[in-house]
Amino acid sequence: MAVIRVRRVYDPPEPDADGLRVLVDRLWPRGLAKAAAGVDEWPKAVTPSTELRKWFHDGGSADEFRQRYEAELAEPEAVAELDRLRGLVGDGPVTLLTAVKDPESSHAAILAERLAD
Repeated sequence: MAVIRVRRVYDPPEPDADGLRVLVDRLWPRGLAKAAAGVDEWPKAVTPSTELRKWFHDGGSADEFRQRYEAELAEPEAVAELDRLRGLVGDGPVTLLTAVKDPESSHAAILAERLAD
């Protein structure tokens, strides 16, 4: 069974549980050194676009964000990256990392759902 975790990138790595650590934010997290983050992959093709991120932060609804993000994930470049990531999930645990305060209610959780399909 595939193991996909969603965690904050600011939390310390857990080598025994994290497996492959994948940053799923478009921008590098503020104040975090790359060496300390322990990020193995940074596939920007599956991160929310700058436009979508700004729209949401300007007061967009969570439901519409989900719809718009899922539409972005249906674009050819994102589909190819999702397929590649699914293959990696089959090889062992994958941890999706984000800087948001509540990762379980973020785009990372939506992405985890798509990878588990």
